Amino acid sequence: MTGHRTTVSDPRSGVHTGSGHQFNFVTWMLGANERLFRAGTARLTLVREQRRRLVGCFVRPQHYGRAAERLEPRGSVVLLDGPPGIGRRAAATMLLEDAPTAVRPVEELPPTGEEGSFEVSADDRYLLDLSSVTDADYPAAERALIQYRSVVEQGDAHMVVVLPAGLGWMLHEDLSPLVVSLGRPRGRAVFSRHLRAREVAFDADDLDTEELRHLFVTAPMRELAQLAELVAEARDSQRYGTSFRTWCAEAVAAATNWAEEVARQLREHRGAHERALLLAAAMVSDAPAEAALTGARLLLDVVGHESDDSVGLARADLGEQLAQLDIDRGDDGRIVFRRLAYDSAVRRHFWTNFPDLRAAFRDWVARCSHMPELSARNRMDLIARFAEQAMATGCPDHVCTLVEAWIGQPGGRFRAEAAVALELGLSHERFGSYFRSRVYAWATGRISPGLAALLTDVCRQVIAATHPEQAAVRLRHLVLRQTGPERVAARTALLDLAHNNRRVFQRLADRIAGLPLMAGADDLLLGLLDPASLRIVPPYKEFALGWRALLMARPAKEWTPVLHRWLDTLARGPLDHRVVGSLIVAAAGDYGALNRLYVAVCEWTLLALSDTPSVRLTDLEARQRVGALFCREIDVLLGMGAEHAASDSRRRGEGV
Repeated sequence: MTGHRTTVSDPRSGVHTGSGHQFNFVTWMLGANERLFRAGTARLTLVREQRRRLVGCFVRPQHYGRAAERLEPRGSVVLLDGPPGIGRRAAATMLLEDAPTAVRPVEELPPTGEEGSFEVSADDRYLLDLSSVTDADYPAAERALIQYRSVVEQGDAHMVVVLPAGLGWMLHEDLSPLVVSLGRPRGRAVFSRHLRAREVAFDADDLDTEELRHLFVTAPMRELAQLAELVAEARDSQRYGTSFRTWCAEAVAAATNWAEEVARQLREHRGAHERALLLAAAMVSDAPAEAALTGARLLLDVVGHESDDSVGLARADLGEQLAQLDIDRGDDGRIVFRRLAYDSAVRRHFWTNFPDLRAAFRDWVARCSHMPELSARNRMDLIARFAEQAMATGCPDHVCTLVEAWIGQPGGRFRAEAAVALELGLSHERFGSYFRSRVYAWATGRISPGLAALLTDVCRQVIAATHPEQAAVRLRHLVLRQTGPERVAARTALLDLAHNNRRVFQRLADRIAGLPLMAGADDLLLGLLDPASLRIVPPYKEFALGWRALLMARPAKEWTPVLHRWLDTLARGPLDHRVVGSLIVAAAGDYGALNRLYVAVCEWTLLALSDTPSVRLTDLEARQRVGALFCREIDVLLGMGAEHAASDSRRRGEGV
C-alpha cells in the first residue's frame, strides 16, 4: 500500500475523481515574484494542516502515557523504541505537541550535527528521527544525539528521539534509561479515526470482516491510513457502488490483491512492448492515451530494446493494445485503469522487481517530461509518481539527479519540475533529512545560477516552514558564494527569515560578527541590523556584537544610514534604553569607535535644524531627547559627571 493522496469531501475547489493517486503538492508559478504555493496557501499553513490531521487521527500506542510523563519536566529527553509500523514518529510528534509548555513550533534536528553550536531556549521542543539510520551511520548519529541531549537538558528544553528499529544493541549504556518501548495501537481505532477524518460514513458492523480484522493486527499504521484514503477514493469516484461495504471491498482488494494480480499480468504479457506500454500508462495515468504510446517507445529506447511493432496498419491499434492490458480510454481520450489504484500497484511492481532498471527508469522519466502530449499537470503527476517510487525503493539520489538535469535545461524551461521534485523530497517523512543535507551540499559548493535560485526558493518556502535555522544556514552560504541576482534573492530571503525569527537573528548575527567580515558578510550584517523590516525584538547581546563588528571594521559612511534609521525609530516610539545601551556597549573600549558613533548621532540630531522637508515632519523634541540619552550614556561610560555640558558639545558636533 502506497500513496500520498488527500481526499476532499464537501469540496470548494477541484478534486480527484478518477483512477490513480492524487498528489497534493504545491504548484510553482513563474513570474516577477516567484512563489511556491498551493492555491494561494502558504507552506506554513500546509504544515499546520498536516499537524491538525495528525491530532484528529492519532491513536495512542501502548506505553504512550509513560513517555508523556517522562517528557513533562524541563530538560527532558525521551527515546522511543518499538517495532516498525506502529507509528513511532507520529507518537514523537504528538508527545511534543502535547508538551505542557508548548509555545514555539516543533523543530526537527538533523541526524548529524551541522556547523555552529546548537543552542536552545527554555521550553523549546525538538524531534530527532533516527528511524532510517543504517548500522554504518548509527555511530555518528548517536554522537550527535549525545551532544543534543546535553544541550537540551542544560537549556530546559524538550526532545523526543525515534530510535532505529533493531539497533538497540548499539545504544550507548548512558542512553538506555531514557528509552520507552512503545507497543502497537489498536488498528481498528486507527482505521476508524482516518475514516471519520475523511467523512466516510460507516457502521461498527461494517468493520467486522475477516480481511479487515487481519489488517488491524498486522498492517503498519501508515497502511491503515492509506486504506482509509482508498475507501474515500472509491466513494468519490462513483464507480464502485454506493455503500461502505463495496467501497471497502474495492479498497482492500487494491491494498492486498493487486500486487499478485500485477505479477500475474506480467507473466501473461512478456513482450517488451506490452510491458513498456503498461508501465508508461501507469506513469501517465489520466493523461491522453497517446502519451502512453510515446512513453512506451521512449522506455524501449532507454533500456535498449528494439521496438517489436509491426509497421503501419498491420499492427494493433492503440485502443486494442490498451484493452489487452485492461486499460480503458475515457470519453475524453484519457487513460483510465479499471480497478482502484491499480496503476499504483503497477508502478510499485516495476520499481520493486526490476532493481537493475531503476536508473534506466529515472533516465526515462527525464525524457518523458519532454513529451508534448503531457500537460503541465500531467508532468507534475509523472514527477510525483517517480519520486514516490524512487524513495520507496531507497533511491532518493535519483530524484536529486533529475533535479540537476531539469534545472540545467536552457531558459529555465523545467524549473517548475525541478522544484516539485525537490519539494517532494524535502517533505518526505523518511528522506526529508537526506534532501536537506543535499541542499546544504549544493549551497556550499559551486553550482549554476539556476540551481542557486531554486535552492533559495525551497529554503524560503519549504525548509523554513519546519526547519528555519537549517534554512538560514543554507541561505547564508548562498549569499556568501553567489553573485548577481542570485545573491540578491538569497540575501532578501535570509534577512526576511531573520527579521521574523528571533532565534535565526541571534545565530546569524553571532555567526557573522564572530568572524572577520569577509566579502559580502558586511553587507549582510548591515541588512540584518537594519530596523526597516524588523518584526521581532532583537536579541540585544547579538545586536551589540553585530554593531561592534561594524564599528570596528567598516567606515562610518556604510553604517551611518542604518544607525540613523534606528534613531528615527527611537524618536517615533517609546525611547528604548536597550537599543541605546547596546550601541554604546558595541563601542566600549575603543575611543575611535565611540567617537564615530557619537559624531553620527550628533549629525542626526542636527539634521532637525535643516530645511529638509522630510525632517520637518520629525518631532524636534524627540530627536533632542534621543540625542541627550546617547550623551548621558557616553558620559557614564567615560566616567564623567552629570554636569558635563552635553548640549554644547552636541550643538558643535564635536567628537568625544
